[in-house]
Amino acid sequence: MSTVTRRAFLKATAAGVAVVGFPLPLRAQAKTVKVGLIHTVTGPLAEPGQACRAGAQLAADMINAAGGITSLGGAKIEFLLGDTQTKSDVARTEAERVINQGAQVLMGTFDSGNTAAIVPVAQQRRVPFLVDVAAADPITANVAKSVKAGQQKVQYVYRNFPTGSSFGRRAVQYFNEIFKETGQNPRRVVVMHANDLFGSIQAKGFKAAWDAAKPSWEIVDVIPWPEPPSDLSTEVSRAKALKPDIIAPITRPASAQLLLPELIKQRVEVLGVISPGSPGLYEAGQIAALKQDLEYVMDNVPWPNFKNPKTQQVAAEYRKRTGGKTFDTQSGYSYDAVFILADVLERAKSTDPDAIVDAIKKTRFSGGLMVYGGPVIFNDLGDNPNAIPAMIQILGQKPLVVWPKDAAQEKLVFPRPKR
Repeated sequence: MSTVTRRAFLKATAAGVAVVGFPLPLRAQAKTVKVGLIHTVTGPLAEPGQACRAGAQLAADMINAAGGITSLGGAKIEFLLGDTQTKSDVARTEAERVINQGAQVLMGTFDSGNTAAIVPVAQQRRVPFLVDVAAADPITANVAKSVKAGQQKVQYVYRNFPTGSSFGRRAVQYFNEIFKETGQNPRRVVVMHANDLFGSIQAKGFKAAWDAAKPSWEIVDVIPWPEPPSDLSTEVSRAKALKPDIIAPITRPASAQLLLPELIKQRVEVLGVISPGSPGLYEAGQIAALKQDLEYVMDNVPWPNFKNPKTQQVAAEYRKRTGGKTFDTQSGYSYDAVFILADVLERAKSTDPDAIVDAIKKTRFSGGLMVYGGPVIFNDLGDNPNAIPAMIQILGQKPLVVWPKDAAQEKLVFPRPKR
């Protein structure tokens, strides 16, 4: 055993008293809150993933410039960036990596499959995961079920984004309202969808909502395709043979660039192309690629409330930062998610994971910029029931809200003009 001198002992004791007596509360306040921001920044879903990242960064910059998280001594939000490359195995690896680098919260990812891959990592590592964009119901529902059954103690996964089933219910509602508003009476609807996790669940949700509502129109067929597809001529030919009044596609960006031109090429005459919910149809890259093939297409998607002056201000700053891109579904929901997180941290007054979860459960946030059905809250499944989509339409090569009426930026065009 080494000998400790009296002077060394007194010096060490004094230092210990100083730590216990005064600096400890300050040392407990982190200078930054590290957030693992993981999105599909490369790969087939790169454009929407990049929009998520840009929207989140804009929000963090605004929060940090305003003084950070005051209850944590002005702690700034620091992002540890991750890229899933649109691959589920990479998503898991990236989640582990940013957690190992000190991430205290996770956020992401846009793609439902990639998001689902991160869920077990968040649960096992006890890191709160706020899903900013991803719709598949099982992402939160499976965790909630496991906690309820006692298999896991705490749910660390929460989502501020409409679920696939809520997309379906709203889509059927909006279809009915639009048909009534315009005096049209479509009878035959053909659903076409990507067969990945998002597309399959979205299609099932729409079909289930149709079954429950029993509207006057019929879903005459549901036609899937492998995602990403190399050719959709066979699927379009099958749809055309059914003589539909409405094509209801659920696409990814790559498949939309094949499907919509093929509908025109095969002269599929319909009253309209109305998606129950397709991510990316409204992206600048899609509009530039599809041009008139995308004109008058409607899409049931979450969208910013541009009747809110603050949304217009943020959208202007976003355009400036991104070289003219639209503040949209991805950028808007990721922006709101960061502000929700800041609100949670202010109330939690801690970065302890269970304290964050407790604060998430008590959330009642009214400062969001998206079209909501009420304040942001989280139910027993970990979802925000007030997250709702709006119906947008590409008009003059711009995505504009046309339904519901109280959020509409422009009057809808239905049926679409013949080409």
